[in-house]
Parts: sequence; C-alpha cells; structure tokens
Amino acid sequence: MQEIKKLPVGVENFEKLRTEGFYYVDKTGILKELLNNWGEVNLFTRPRRFGKSLNMDMLKTFFSYGCDASLFEGLQIAAERELCEKYMGKFPVLSITLKDMDARDFEGAKAALSTIIGREALRFSFLSESGKLTEEQKAQYAQLIRNDTAGRQIFSVSDEALKDALRTLSELLYRHYGQKVILLIDEYDVPLDKAHLFGYYDEMADLLKNLFSRALKSNESIYFSVLTGCLRIAKESIFTGLNNFKIYSISDVRFDEYFGFTEEEVKAMLGYYGLEKYESLIKEWYDGYLIGNTSVYCPWDVINYVDLLRADPDAAPKAFWINTSGNDIIRTFLSMAKQSTRREIEQLIQGETVAKKIREELTYRELYENLDNLWSVLFTTGYLTRREKAEGEIYRLSIPNLEIRRIFTEQVQEWFQKEAKKDVPKLDAFCEAFVRADIETIEKQFNAYLCKTISIRDTAVRKEKKENFYHGILLGLLSHRGDWDIVSNAESGEGYSDILVEIEDKGIGMVIELKYSETEDMEAACREALQQIEKKDYKSRLIEDGMETIFQYGIACRRKKCQVKVLK
Repeated sequence: MQEIKKLPVGVENFEKLRTEGFYYVDKTGILKELLNNWGEVNLFTRPRRFGKSLNMDMLKTFFSYGCDASLFEGLQIAAERELCEKYMGKFPVLSITLKDMDARDFEGAKAALSTIIGREALRFSFLSESGKLTEEQKAQYAQLIRNDTAGRQIFSVSDEALKDALRTLSELLYRHYGQKVILLIDEYDVPLDKAHLFGYYDEMADLLKNLFSRALKSNESIYFSVLTGCLRIAKESIFTGLNNFKIYSISDVRFDEYFGFTEEEVKAMLGYYGLEKYESLIKEWYDGYLIGNTSVYCPWDVINYVDLLRADPDAAPKAFWINTSGNDIIRTFLSMAKQSTRREIEQLIQGETVAKKIREELTYRELYENLDNLWSVLFTTGYLTRREKAEGEIYRLSIPNLEIRRIFTEQVQEWFQKEAKKDVPKLDAFCEAFVRADIETIEKQFNAYLCKTISIRDTAVRKEKKENFYHGILLGLLSHRGDWDIVSNAESGEGYSDILVEIEDKGIGMVIELKYSETEDMEAACREALQQIEKKDYKSRLIEDGMETIFQYGIACRRKKCQVKVLK
C-alpha cells in the first residue's frame, strides 16, 4: 500500500519536497513560459504566502549544475524534452532571499545582507583555488567570505564591496565556468519595508539601488535574473536605468496560474486526501484572489487547513494567513479613514465592491501619504482583490474571502476599542448604567458607539456571525472596568451565556444575551434573549458565586441601532 504523502507546511525546499514524501502542486510549467518569454530581468509581485519562495527554489534546482533530473520526473516540465536538454543543470545559479532582513537599524541591515551574500558565496568555495581566476579575482572572492576577527561566520565587507557583491560573484562564476549565471533574488522588497518601519529608508534604498543596478544593468555575466516581492517598487526608487525589465504583477495575465492554487489543483488535493466534502467551505474561506484572469486560492491557507482536517475532521477553518502577515496596513488605513471611507469599508465587509484607482508602482515614501495609495497597497498585498476593471486604472475591489473578511472585522473592532477608550468618563458612565439598570442611558450610548464603528449588514453573513460582531464590541466596552470579573461565552445553567459579569464588592451580577434582529421589531429580539436567559438558567452561576443582585439584559442589535430590556 502506497504511503500517503505529507502536507508541505512551511516547506520551501524543492528537493526536500520531492524526495521526502511531500505532496507537490506542480508549478513547473512556469519554467516553459519563462524560458520561452523571458526578459533579462523578470520581477514577479504577489502577496505573501503565495508560493514565491518554493517556485524560486524550484528554478534554482532546475537550472543548477548537477541537477538531479529524477526530481522533475512526472512533472509538467519533463514533457518539454528540448527545453530540459538545453537548460536543465546547465548553469551556475546565484540565489539569495532577503525575507529575513528585519534589522532595526542600518548597520544591522548591512551586516545581515553581508551574511546572506557571504553564505551564498561559500557554496562556491572552489573559487578560492580556481585555475581560471587571477590572484586579484581570488582576493575579491575572499573579501565576500571574510569572517569577523573571532573567526565566526559573521560576514563583514566594506560598503563598496557589498554594493558590488552580486556583480563580483557573478563575474567570478562566469569566468570559472565559461557559462553565464542565472541570478535569483527572493523577497527583494522586505529590506525596504523594514527600513521604512525603523527609519533608515534612504540608506537602505541607496544600498539596494547600487546592489541591484550593478548586478542587473549591463552585466555581461548574467544570463537572466528573476526577482520576487510583494510590492512593485517604482523603478526610480531602486531600479534606476534598468530598461531590460519585465514586471509580472497580480494584474498581469502572464504567469497568472503559477502563484497560488487553482480550483482544479485544490480539488485534486482534496480528492487525494479524501476530503472532497470540504470543497465549498475551503472555497468560501481561502479562494477569491484574481491573479490576471485566474481565480486562485492562498496556498498557505489550503495546505494548513487540509493538514488540520487530516488530524481533526471537525476542525473549523482558521485565519492562517493572519499569523504570517502583519496587519499594520489595515490599522493605518482605519486610523486615516474618514467617515466616507468607513462607509466603503462597510460595503466591503458586506460583500460589495468599491471602485478605486490603483497605482501598482509606488515608493515606500508614498505608501502612507494618502488614502488613495493605501487602497493600492491593500490590493497589491492581498487584502483586497480585483473583481473587474472598470475603466483605465479604476478597479472594482472586494474582500476576497471569509478569512480576509474576518481580518478586517477584527481590526475594525480593535480600532474601535482603541478609539472608545480615549474618552474615559464616557466609558465609565456607560458601564455604570449597567449597574443601575439604566436602559435609557445604555441604549443612547451604545447607539452612539455603534454609529462610530462599522456595521455588519451583509445578508450572506449568518445571524450568529452578526451577533458575534456586536458581542465583541460590547465585551470590549465593558472590559474597560478592570475591577469587574467579566467572562465571555461562560458555561452556566444549561448552556453558554454571551457575557457574565460579577462585581464582587457590590454583590452585583449581570447576564447579558445579545441577538441580531433580522427585522425592525427589535423588541421581539430582546424578549427572545431574555427568554433564553430564563430557559437555560444562565444566572445560576452568579447565584452560586454569591451575587445578591442579578440583572438580566436582553440586547437586540440591527445595523447601527440597539434596544435593551432588563429583568431584575
């Protein structure tokens, strides 16, 4: 019986994936298209966790001298015999990834870059004794792999040598082999992102502009090069003077199926693991990204959820992507949003589209200059996707799937709680109204809070999901009182109440049940909530804990309005 293949969670090494029994979604077709259509410099921009690094390692494996042809047996590229004979295993390949360059200052960033290039240079240690190199060239190589004074592998080169490092190494390899070099640079824009975040952008932009320009412009040692990144940084920023540049962004139809999983590929994976019944659920949660003309799923999400389902068939979908991508962009977006923009965010959360002009080529200085640029960044980083091209650079944008909708909703709640806590007296008054059973004040102030946040009106969202949204808002507001014991979804009586509150020094307890009213009859929803409290005896836990006065609140919410009923 054939052993079931493992899910490649976090595996970005192509050889390991192919030799150690991992499931592989065949993307080797990119090789044929690249070899038949390549430019001297090729840049692919895609959101994070869409398979860029694995594809880059696959390219490295295919082109590198000593390639084991068996790694590609049965894959798409193996059918292209002429291409394989001409290109497989026929090149020296320089391959670096900049995804881990997260230094907090420029000196640390330079040290990290020196180490990355130095470790790659060490793969070609034979250059130090090559009969094809002059003594001066060997000395140049020695500069790239120079250790610190203690002999540790902390690579240190001069600023000028670092700027010239990739060009130098490519020239040495070309001279040694007599064959031009293929240069691969993965996640080229990460150093700029970190530099912008920590305040050394100008220095990093200058360093990368020199590093890339010297390696990629008029370098006769390079056969062709491939870069990947998340954002399409303006040529004027770090790619000055590169006229041999081909850019394949998320709007480009070329190579559109090679990053991300297509629907057919997801179906094949689910069929392999006997998980076909989850097809529609996975589509709702992780599909919806339009790359070129192809709708694709986020590979990271699909692999992680399928792996989870194999261990627990009852496992609910999770927002796996949120754990690997910072959400600072949404926080910044919300903080800059005006009332009209918040209405547009409501439309997006409701499943609708908004029309926006998209600039795919920006510099990091421009990213946060205005809201228009932030719309563009949300699009290029995968938080929004294109539904249709309206006119010129105007796109109809939407949230791609339930995972990203959850990210937006959670960030909206986080932003709202932060805003609400700025007015402490108002928040104190709101909480105290619950202690006095002052439903008029509770309604008035909760309505005021709801007017400032973003409502959930999407008919495609289930009723319990809507209730969870309002539950989260109210829970956050009440949590302002650090001296109250507040429990969410607490087991009590014959079920789980939405919110239980105990104020020990006053002997006061509260049971709060929220309902989303599908109609204008919010009073009926309040009664339903109170009946549920009574029927399931939610107050029993408060009685057991010695609370002498117990308030039972039924709260109905609809869009940006609420109604409150109380039983003592």
